[in-house]
Amino acid sequence: MADLSINLAGIRSPNPFWLASAPPTNTGYQVQRAFEAGWGGAVWKTLGEPIINTSSRFAAVHFGGQRVAGFNNIELISDRPLEVNLREIAETKKRFPDRAVIASLMVEPKREKWHEIVKKVEAVGVDGLELNFGCPHGMAERGMGAASGQQPDLVELQTMWVKEVATTPVIVKLTPNITDITATARAAVRGGADAISLINTINSLAGVDLDSWNTVPHVGGKGAHGGYCGPAVKPIALNMVAECARHPEVGVPISGIGGISDWRDTAEFLLMGATGVQVCTAAMHHGFRIVEDMIDGLNDYLDEKGLSSVTELVGQTVPRYSDWGNLDLNYKVVARINRDVCINCNKCHIACEDTSHQCIDMLTDPSGAYLEVVEEDCVGCNLCSIVCPVDGAIEMVEVAPEQTPLTWNERQSAIAVLQSIRDQSTKEAIS
Repeated sequence: MADLSINLAGIRSPNPFWLASAPPTNTGYQVQRAFEAGWGGAVWKTLGEPIINTSSRFAAVHFGGQRVAGFNNIELISDRPLEVNLREIAETKKRFPDRAVIASLMVEPKREKWHEIVKKVEAVGVDGLELNFGCPHGMAERGMGAASGQQPDLVELQTMWVKEVATTPVIVKLTPNITDITATARAAVRGGADAISLINTINSLAGVDLDSWNTVPHVGGKGAHGGYCGPAVKPIALNMVAECARHPEVGVPISGIGGISDWRDTAEFLLMGATGVQVCTAAMHHGFRIVEDMIDGLNDYLDEKGLSSVTELVGQTVPRYSDWGNLDLNYKVVARINRDVCINCNKCHIACEDTSHQCIDMLTDPSGAYLEVVEEDCVGCNLCSIVCPVDGAIEMVEVAPEQTPLTWNERQSAIAVLQSIRDQSTKEAIS
């Protein structure tokens, strides 16, 4: 089997699967159960001044028959005394010395507060620190979490305060509730961060009860925005990880978070630049033993690819991820329908006719009705293959280009050169 061990900025673990700072890592009992199941690391539920949580606090979005497509919560940081958490962290690390135990921290943006809590948690033997600059609800209203994480100067300053006293690697956890995730990632690096983790949860409201008109969830008839996670946020998280991974001013290891439910999701995050991943919603939905399938699946995938170590995946797709202006405008694919597989449900025809480019015809021959793509009209948008309910019925096929590759940026550059030549010719003619 391949080597699944990772080293994230000096934090080692036997596999890339960590539990994220969340309800599953609230106690030593839970973290130890997770390690027994096979998790490589755990980020302890965020520590700070103990708070009072509400009841109720969770909600889920179910979609298309899938339960928990998205998950919403209004839970805050640990509501247990710091001393109790520290004792359990020490016990857990002693029992599982080879597993990564990371302390997630959140305090007021004051230098002395950060110094105090860092010294306390490092004294019990944690392997690293994660600074929670991402929580979008509750704590943000108190000037912490995302309220700090949305301000690059505060991210940089607080990271710097932590690095003044920290002796273990410092990970900065970023909020996605911001226009440019790389702005805060770069600020964290300027402050001395050894790594970053992303994404934290997204501002959200799970829904409204149409009978009572209460929000979901509600607390005695009142609601508040919460943090959204689960499979639905994976595309957002994957993009933000990729943006940080390809930015030349970030350049530190990344712990990927957001909608990771199985080994396939993990492989995608690794390919897009993450060194390891953190999981929350999937564990809450299915329990800690899902890590067994994650480990087996990733091992099999690496064997299939002929790779000896999981680290060989990290960042392999990043060079292929760019800006729209660098895409080849002359590259073309078209849809082709396999009549042997097609069930003539007409979903592709309806989708194309109503909302795309009207390039799928409904035809008949002696064998009956069938669908056919008018390839000269097809723009290769992929919509028909997306709505098709039958695997293999529609294939997107690359066709030979009629013109040489040309990106928008190259086109604009060529236009600028031509304009410059025209301008120079005009000047010479006038003179």
